[in-house]
Amino acid sequence: MNILDKITLDKRKEVSLRKNLIPVSQLEQSVLFNRPTISLANNLKNSKTGIIAEHKRRSPSKSVINNGLNVEDVAKGYEEAGVCGMSVLTDGKYFGGSLDDLLTARASCNLPLLRKEFIIDEYQILEAKAYGADVILLIAAILSRDEIKQFSQFAQSLNLNVLLEVHNEEELHKSIMPSLDMLGVNNRNLKTFEVSLETSKSLSSIIPNDFVKVSESGISNIEAIKELQPYGYEGFLIGENFMKTDNPGESAKEFIGLL
Repeated sequence: MNILDKITLDKRKEVSLRKNLIPVSQLEQSVLFNRPTISLANNLKNSKTGIIAEHKRRSPSKSVINNGLNVEDVAKGYEEAGVCGMSVLTDGKYFGGSLDDLLTARASCNLPLLRKEFIIDEYQILEAKAYGADVILLIAAILSRDEIKQFSQFAQSLNLNVLLEVHNEEELHKSIMPSLDMLGVNNRNLKTFEVSLETSKSLSSIIPNDFVKVSESGISNIEAIKELQPYGYEGFLIGENFMKTDNPGESAKEFIGLL
């Protein structure tokens, strides 16, 4: 069993517990449920840099990245730095995140927020909306074509942007549909954790231009972005690079300045 299968299995248990604790009606009554969302896809299209900066405490591949920062400071720092959006990890067991992190980020900035999560149920999309997200992530590797269609259409009915993540050509072919806003290519093989920018390059030509192209993982310097831009990428998700410093906002600011 690879790490992705393990995470997904745990997620199914976790979601069925959450559903019993908090009914859908309660999520729909959340103060944030009816707030107008901000489109990350539009922000990326109108940006020269396309940076989506992440809040991530740890990961299965790197263990602890940074446990010492509070989400509020990180969100404010990223907004000041001029990023296009912020990704917030909400998985607890493997990444040390929570839905409260999303709530805190929402209260601290006006950036489009991506709920970075392993979504296997519509319930998690309602949670995303109730906790202030603007965008959800769908991972092709853990979903069938029907699920991708169902979840992306449901998200769009709630005015959420959808970023679909693929790792290879097979996943890309099963995923292309009009209910997606952004197609993300993860340069990290989630089975082996090896990272290669070649993944983004080789898949770029197969992604239709109707979608905003996003490259994720392994982007730790300006060169990587300069290398990927000619392939049509407008968004760059940067996870560990900023978070491993003492001041992610400041690091993001310098990075964007150089870019």
